[in-house]
Amino acid sequence: MAGTSSGPSIFPTVLYADAKAAIRQLTEGLGFTELSLYESEDGTVMHAELVQGNGAVMIGSKGRGGVFDGAMKGAGPAGVYVVVDDVDAHHRRAVDHGVDILMPPTDQDYGSRDYMARDAEGNIWSFGTYAPAIGG
Repeated sequence: MAGTSSGPSIFPTVLYADAKAAIRQLTEGLGFTELSLYESEDGTVMHAELVQGNGAVMIGSKGRGGVFDGAMKGAGPAGVYVVVDDVDAHHRRAVDHGVDILMPPTDQDYGSRDYMARDAEGNIWSFGTYAPAIGG
């Protein structure tokens, strides 16, 4: 089957008015690693991939043109959940970088420990220990 691999098959895609600032906040404050960055001649972020664990999020600039940009025009903020090993250490890093924390590390009834943050453009990022068991 085309597209089948042992890695993740779903990649959230978020567009930002200031994609370069978003990439800085996500890498420096929230621990993502920049895997790739493609810019136009004027510095518009056409496509970037940021990795966390075995997953990734794709980032781009709003207003860059194209079908996806047009379809996302006027879209509200997104919410993304990311699995991390050490929620408290991850939270401390976010706090140290001035990330807006909406909920501190909290033990959930279903066994996860997680926290919630808002990025500079209003997207909600949750980081926790719960990892859904997918596949078999």
